[in-house]
Amino acid sequence: MSLFRKKSDPIAERERALKAHIAALEGEIQALNRKAAEELAQPKLRSTALPHPPAAGKPAAAEPAFEEVSHDKVKAALEGEATAAHFNELGVRKYDPMTALRRWWNQLRGRPAANPKLVSYLAAGSIHGLRPLRYEKRVHRRRFFALCTFFIAILWGLIYFYFRNR
Repeated sequence: MSLFRKKSDPIAERERALKAHIAALEGEIQALNRKAAEELAQPKLRSTALPHPPAAGKPAAAEPAFEEVSHDKVKAALEGEATAAHFNELGVRKYDPMTALRRWWNQLRGRPAANPKLVSYLAAGSIHGLRPLRYEKRVHRRRFFALCTFFIAILWGLIYFYFRNR
């Protein structure tokens, strides 16, 4: 009787498989940690009478090696925004409509996807059991237009009754 049987969810099955794999890996990590702790607990036998050469894999210098970082880009960006023309006589930053428009536009666009491959799978409907994203967008678009039509009809009705009774 397949009428009352729940459909299999491929994402839930994959989630269960991944959780089992994670649990197995965590058990393996714990076993390796126990083995390392046992090796550290055993005393090391070392002869101090013989001279030992320096270790081959370790650097002899005690100073860390740091990479040179150029701060020119950051300083140039701050200098361009911190000119006297951007502040009023009280020292408060002036309203910049282009910056506000750019910030608003970036908020509308949103952040780029962290996993673009997953987004393309969702958009194309390549995952079995999930509807494609374009179908979901179409449903939401139709719902939006239906609600807008409903609210416009209510508003028109209120305006009609207001002016009819005057």
